This record gives sequence, structure tokens and C-alpha cells, in this order.
Amino acid sequence: MTVRSNSYLSNAERDAVIELRHAMHREPELSNAEWKTQARIRDILQRFGLEDVKVFHNTGLYVDIEGGASGPKRSIAVRGDIDALPIQETRADLSYCSRVEGVMHACGHDIHASIALGTALAFHRLRDNFAGRLRVFFQPAEEAEPLGGRTVEAERLMDGFDRAVGFHVNPEIPAGVFDACEGAITKSADQFKLTITGKMAHGAAPHQGVDAIAIAAAFINEVQKVVSREMPVDDGAIVTIGTIHGGNATNIICPSVAVEGTIRTGSPERRALLCQRVREVAEGVAVMHRGRAECIIHAGEPAVVNDAEMVRRFKRIVHETVGCEGFTSKKRAGGSDDFGFYSASVPSIYFWLGSRASGNESHLHTPTFGASDDIIIPATELAVRYILALLNS
Repeated sequence: MTVRSNSYLSNAERDAVIELRHAMHREPELSNAEWKTQARIRDILQRFGLEDVKVFHNTGLYVDIEGGASGPKRSIAVRGDIDALPIQETRADLSYCSRVEGVMHACGHDIHASIALGTALAFHRLRDNFAGRLRVFFQPAEEAEPLGGRTVEAERLMDGFDRAVGFHVNPEIPAGVFDACEGAITKSADQFKLTITGKMAHGAAPHQGVDAIAIAAAFINEVQKVVSREMPVDDGAIVTIGTIHGGNATNIICPSVAVEGTIRTGSPERRALLCQRVREVAEGVAVMHRGRAECIIHAGEPAVVNDAEMVRRFKRIVHETVGCEGFTSKKRAGGSDDFGFYSASVPSIYFWLGSRASGNESHLHTPTFGASDDIIIPATELAVRYILALLNS
């Protein structure tokens, strides 16, 4: 990638960014257990003079940088997630390969945290060149509950902020290319647990019982019609049945079944409706078959929604910095990200950072996923330039 601007990072800051990436990758930590990662990030921040570092969600950190220039006092937040995944890394070509059995940074959070670090260090050194405030989150637990983004919402850590910036590495996009499009770019993800209750009987006398397995089967078939017949085709709604447990023997009518799954939609407006319809279908099918159903829905992360004006401004910055070939506006994800809690609070952008290159073609959440160090500094430089533009415009 060719960057057409003066560097915003000093050599020492660049070295610290790559240092963090390698250290995090060598010693990855699972969601809600990122203690060493937290200490490592705090140490680097303090090494560069950022002393007032605050803790949130037990293993997370955030730091505020106040600008000293005159001008509008806008407040911008930046999120870099820091947790890893329970996957055994199988890359043998990395000098910084994971040393923790069964744990690796298979989703690029080591890269995200490193970009966030570089952004914090650059803004601290450049604090006389902007007005307003930058808050940099090093957020734990993006991958698993309890979610770090939920704590940001619950503790009102976005109160008083005007905008938020997030990013994610993407091996489906060529290295050196950035992607952002307006509107919902991920889906909300709500979990449901359905308990179906019937009545036990001998397998040879099903009329004397109420078959919970038959009710579960009917529910699994009927609930998909909520997606195919009640949701607009461009919504991309998904109801996933992830687990089903029930029955003790082949010759007994099963009295109880537990079904668990996920409800996803890119529409904040239809999210509540979709959850309501899943519950209604479960209860209705159970009654129709003489059983009962209890459906508990646990609200997960909202969809990440990109602000149109922030996307337009980002596109201009990429064009000026990288060139027109460095920007696309194509990628929306079927998955979820708890950056949705940020975008539900303030106008936000969540852009994709391309990483696909020879040797780095594997998908996220796989044991061979990897991304080159070469993409990290240019992405950090771009983030700094973009956030400066948001603060100073």
C-alpha cells in the first residue's frame, strides 16, 4: 500500500505497534481472561506518557486524550478488541506463533488492538494539533459473553461522545484495500432457549403421551417460515437452531426437549418483531400438539450500523491517501460484532481492512488464519488521519 501523506507515527511508535501485535499473538487470552494483555497495553501506554489509563469490564482499558488546540470540542471514540479464540493455531511459518495450547488470535484482534494503540500514541504526541477529545478503548470479550461492548453501554462510557470508529481485518478483501458502506453491515444476534414439555409414555403407545421430540421437529420446520414468508428478502434474517437435546431411550415417548439457537437480522426495526415471532411459533406449535413451550430470549449485540456521512468522509480520506483503487463499498457480514453497542449510541463507522495476500488467504476463525504486519502501520496512519479530520472539521 502506498500512503500519500506524511507519517503520523514516529519510528518508536511504529515499533511499539508491531511489538504489541507480536506479543499478543504469542500469548493470546480468551474472552474475559485478558489479564496479561491488559497489563501489556497499560505498560506500553505508560512508557509513552499516557498515565491516566482506566479499567472497565475487569480486563479492559480505555484512555482519554485531550486536544490542546482551539476549535470545536468534539469527542470521538475508537474501539480495538483484544480477546482471542479457543482454536489451536497450525501456522508454522510465523516467528510469533501462539504459544498457548488451544488458543489463538484467529479473528485479528491482535491487529485491531495494535491499530488502536498506534492511534492513542499518535494522538498523545499530536495533542496540541487538535481540539476535543479522543477516547481509545482496548475492549475485552468481543467473542463471548459477558460482552465488553455491553459494559460500554451499561456503564454509559459513550455518554458525551459524538462519533465512534471501529475496524476489522478481512481476508476476503485484498491487502491494502479498505471497505465501508452505509447502513447495517453486520446483524444483531439474540440467543434463545426453548424448553418444550410433553408427557412421557411407552413408545408403543404414543397416544398416551405427548411427544416433545415431535413438537421440536414441528417447531424447527415452522420457524424457518418466519424468515422466508414474513421477513423482506433483503433483510437477510437468519434463525439458526444450534443445539437440541432430549430423550433417554428408543422406546420411550420423550417428555422434554431443550432447543437453543440464534436470531439474526440486519434491521434494528424488525429485530423485536423477529424475536416475538420465534416465541409465538414455539408456543403455538406446542399447544397444537398438546404440549407446552417456554421460550427465553437473551438479547445479544445490536447490528453495526454505519453512518452515511462518516462513510462518505472515510471514502474521501482513502481516495486522498491510498487512491481510488484502495476503497470498495461491498462488504456486509452475516455475523455480529459488539461494536453494535457503540453504533447504537452514536453515529459510527466500522470499516474493513483487507488482508488477503499470498499465504494469508484463510478465513477468520480458522487455525490457519493470518495477516501480515505490513497492513498494520498503513491502517493506523489512515485511522489517525481520518479521526483528525472528524475532530477538526
